[in-house]
Amino acid sequence: MRYIYNKLHFSTNISLKLFFLVCCAVLISCGNNKNDKAAQQAAGATPAKDYKVLELRPRDATLNTDYPASIQGQENIEIRPKVDGFVKKIYVDEGTVVHKGQPLFRIDAPQYEQEVRAATASVLSAEADVSASKLAVNKVKPLVEKDIVSKYELESAQFTYQTSLARLAQARAELANARTNLGYTLVTSPVNGVVGSIPYRLGSLVSSSTAEPLTTVSSIGNVFAYFAINENLLLSFNKEVAGKSFEAKLKTLPPVSLILSDGTLYNKKGTIQTVNGLINTQTGAANVRASFPNPNGLIRSGSFATVRIPNEVKSAILVPQSATYELQDKRFVVIADKDNKTKAVAITVLPNAAGQFFVVEKGLKAGDKIVLEGVATLKDGTPIKAVMVNSESVYAGLK
Repeated sequence: MRYIYNKLHFSTNISLKLFFLVCCAVLISCGNNKNDKAAQQAAGATPAKDYKVLELRPRDATLNTDYPASIQGQENIEIRPKVDGFVKKIYVDEGTVVHKGQPLFRIDAPQYEQEVRAATASVLSAEADVSASKLAVNKVKPLVEKDIVSKYELESAQFTYQTSLARLAQARAELANARTNLGYTLVTSPVNGVVGSIPYRLGSLVSSSTAEPLTTVSSIGNVFAYFAINENLLLSFNKEVAGKSFEAKLKTLPPVSLILSDGTLYNKKGTIQTVNGLINTQTGAANVRASFPNPNGLIRSGSFATVRIPNEVKSAILVPQSATYELQDKRFVVIADKDNKTKAVAITVLPNAAGQFFVVEKGLKAGDKIVLEGVATLKDGTPIKAVMVNSESVYAGLK
């Protein structure tokens, strides 16, 4: 019996030990599964992405603001005939450079030649009358002195002489008028310039009341570039620029440049001369006129160009326009904090866009780090891997 008891006790101990080992194995397996899940979750987390980041520093720079402009000659003079007639001859062609007094057109108007001939004959007749009346005075005068004829005869002869002098003056005036009208048949250029389009050809009937001019001569020794600036910029100019009068403020502006339609920079500087006193109610802008010398006639009236105005800034915070975005009439940049987490910050910039950069008035300070790309899609608190960018490469376009 004791042997059987010992046998059963030994079997029971083995069973308990096996049960304990199985439980331990299950617990270890569960722990391993939890650790594996945690490791898998950690392994599946999205890593922080690389973003280019710029640390801001105050800078001195020349910022250029461009405005589309239309070019007009200093004088655009419509050439119109002063007499009626047919175009007899055209001395120039479209685009010809002409000088003051150079013939442009000949108008065939024979009636004015006839008027000159008739007026010339009238002058000759009046001169003959003057000579005859003068002889009459000279003849009567000694007879009156000798009391052969009455004084009345002398006075009558003198009145006749004065009348003939008046008729001679009138005839000469009519001759001068006829010659002037005849001179109008030759149309000359009133200024140095370039001939525009010529709508009429030989034989065309023209008159002073014709709707379309014979041509237009543009004086292009100097050209005017007309462009528009918005009302906010005009107000800023009035407030910030020193000067007792608006004209004095204009004189403080630096010379401006002109970019031609082919993208090349014109080799002569211009000056801003006037700003229109009225603001267009539809566009909210005022027209500005800049003058450029054009001695070689390179720039033609009617062409289009771009006026570039430089703006000197000292110790300003500049941000690339591409690093900003607009939301609900506000402009934002995204900064990276010390933990490289993002935050959107509203900024205030100068009203005029300075080329590819904004001049920041409020919202940023030196030392702030701004994200340069993909800012519109970044949410606040997003961790990023900041890749610092050399500021010289960002501001390479500034001088």
